[in-house]
Amino acid sequence: MSDKTILRALAGETLPVPPIWMMRQAGRYLPEYRATREKAGDFLSLCYNPELATEVTLQPIRRYGFDAAILFADILLLPQALGADLWFVKGEGPRLSTITSRADFDKLGPAEDVHETLSPIYQTVRNLSGALPGDVTLIGFAGAPWTVATYMVAGRGTPDQGPAHRLKDEDRATFDALMARIEEGTIEYLSRQIEAGAEVVKLFDSWAGSLKGADFDRYAIDPARRIIAALKARYPGIPVIAFPREAGERYVGFARATGADCVGLDNSVAPDWAAREVQVDGCVQGNLASSHMVTGGEALVTETRAIVEAFRGGPHIFNLGHGITPDADPDNVQRMIDAVRGG
Repeated sequence: MSDKTILRALAGETLPVPPIWMMRQAGRYLPEYRATREKAGDFLSLCYNPELATEVTLQPIRRYGFDAAILFADILLLPQALGADLWFVKGEGPRLSTITSRADFDKLGPAEDVHETLSPIYQTVRNLSGALPGDVTLIGFAGAPWTVATYMVAGRGTPDQGPAHRLKDEDRATFDALMARIEEGTIEYLSRQIEAGAEVVKLFDSWAGSLKGADFDRYAIDPARRIIAALKARYPGIPVIAFPREAGERYVGFARATGADCVGLDNSVAPDWAAREVQVDGCVQGNLASSHMVTGGEALVTETRAIVEAFRGGPHIFNLGHGITPDADPDNVQRMIDAVRGG
């Protein structure tokens, strides 16, 4: 059995103290991150600079001693590697050239051609594989196809993912072709991360909650199932975490339906409910509200301990229910870790 607690939890072991890491743990809430990003010049330059991306990935490990490090990158690097234009607007976020017709889709490249663009990311993984402490697990990741598609159709983040829903409903053939291309690219991308040293991979479906009924099955469950099956066929035993954010009742049975080794939970679901309905199928990850990293206080400690207690009866990885925000207080992160570990 591995001495890495994340891998033990993912294998189904119930541990006396849950391992812990944090989504977006390398990020703008840390002064050392901001200094490194300033050195890089801009966000994309930081993502594509293996030396600096390695540094920012290691920063929260040095500061907090998390049980896992997650590769510093972005889910929109894959669309760029497929041929979309990608840029970031300061203070507003990412922008992409849009896919709204078959002609737009036909400009994309094949999935197997993504590796030249993404080669710096693989180098970052190799760097991290050699640099991390021996008890820290290295997590690679990609966006799930639906979430990536919402950005590729709209050209930016949207409140309701309306443009992607419209394309899906009005031109199903083009939308399905886009989903298939992203799925193929995701398998290629995660495969190379695993070959470079990632010990776990995670699929972030940040906008899964806007899919309802049969669309949830077709565009959240089915792509995750195919991606996970392909990865496990290539790399038997590789653990996969799936995060269908805001899935609500559809968290139930998600691990069984997709083959995921762990389901990440957002903070809109109650831990007691999730322990009864989701953890029965295996490891769960979550699910403290990221707002506690801003507000701190006794509420942070109380809620952290309540989550640990709720999931005590099965395999659990402690995490936030969403990524930590730039306005978080780094001291509150330490308070959370101390509460998890009994300090």
